[in-house]
Amino acid sequence: MEKKHPEIAVGIMSETTIEFSFSGRFKVPHIDWFFEGDLSASPDGEMVRLANSSIAEKELLFIPEKYSDAAFELKNVTIGVNFHWEQQENQQFKGALKLIVESGKLTAINVLPIEDYLISVISSEMSANSSLELLKAHAIISRSWLIAQIDKQEKITTETSVYESSFVSDDEYIKWYDREDHLNFHVCADDHCQRYQGITRAHNPNVVKAVNETSGVILSYKGNVCDARFSKCCGGVAELFENCWEPVNHPYLTAVVDNPEFPKGFEADLTVEQNAAAWLNGSPDAFCNTDDEVVLKQVLNDYDWTAKDFYRWKVEYTNQELSDLILRRSGHDFGTILDLIPMERGTSARLIRLKIRGSKKTLTVGKELEIRRWLSESHLYSSAFTIEKQEEQDGVPGKFILHGAGWGHGVGLCQIGAAVMGHKGYKYDEILHHYFKNITLESRY
Repeated sequence: MEKKHPEIAVGIMSETTIEFSFSGRFKVPHIDWFFEGDLSASPDGEMVRLANSSIAEKELLFIPEKYSDAAFELKNVTIGVNFHWEQQENQQFKGALKLIVESGKLTAINVLPIEDYLISVISSEMSANSSLELLKAHAIISRSWLIAQIDKQEKITTETSVYESSFVSDDEYIKWYDREDHLNFHVCADDHCQRYQGITRAHNPNVVKAVNETSGVILSYKGNVCDARFSKCCGGVAELFENCWEPVNHPYLTAVVDNPEFPKGFEADLTVEQNAAAWLNGSPDAFCNTDDEVVLKQVLNDYDWTAKDFYRWKVEYTNQELSDLILRRSGHDFGTILDLIPMERGTSARLIRLKIRGSKKTLTVGKELEIRRWLSESHLYSSAFTIEKQEEQDGVPGKFILHGAGWGHGVGLCQIGAAVMGHKGYKYDEILHHYFKNITLESRY
């Protein structure tokens, strides 16, 4: 007997009023009529109230009469939240629409089979030009990550202890972002989790083929599904999970060198500041060190294409710009920024802890995403950077230059590196075994 594909609940948007429309007929359990056409809803206390009707429920779950023939559209969905490509668009989805109240706003959730979700996610994440081997590898890691998140969420809901995601003292502010954010659905639709846009964009036939040919296949380590992560560009070496998120070691997420061998002329221990500086200011050989547009267009969609200097990059701030930026982004008044001091680096040379010394305050910030948030209007490409100070007068730098590497957290699969591997003829299982060590490919359903 064929196993049923599990379902996933995806948080799409949260607003005071949500407008939506149905193509085809949708039914709400225990309500004796079908819903079609244009509708809107908003919170009424803790209830979801449907506009122009007497219907108010704790939640509204609209289920399509025929899954294959029906779809719904959500109006004004924000994509790229807090990233440089943030924008709004109307989006279409297959499956069921659930509306709930969270923190005084209405949240729209899409409930659908995992395999259909994956087709959309990979079509959103990857270009139509991607190789089939890259797409198969991506399907398996996306499926693995997703099932790991579902398992993790079920564990959270049964835990009695409070989950902590920050350590705060007078001297340090250490925070990470992961599993605590989504308690009423499994994953969100934005880059915080995996970019998901329903059926808004045409599904790539190669993606459908890749998902179908790997249906139910996941990465496992000692019988457990892997929390398989990925980012755009590792910068030459992968980072460890515990350096970006909760302090848990996953043995299959290691400091992978994104090259058949470690590049000559560099020291391998990038946690040492001198070694990290040489690495970040150099251009070591790596799969992801490429400017081949044929390969890059496999991974970078139109809204990513503005960023092509991802392997090695540079950001400059005047002291006034940096001081104002950190005040605005952190909420801490450091006064004039006097220094940025690396305190701890990970295996990829990414900063885990950075000391910010100002005329009014000194504080160490971490982990990598919090550092990226404090030092950019959206997010720095990564926390793998060195700091160059220029135009110093009386101990006050006039300018700070960040020389950086990579795009994203750098844990697990490097999308651009994997695209190069596929382009060079590596098969999907070879790509996966390169980025995830001592794993097994296992069919779960």
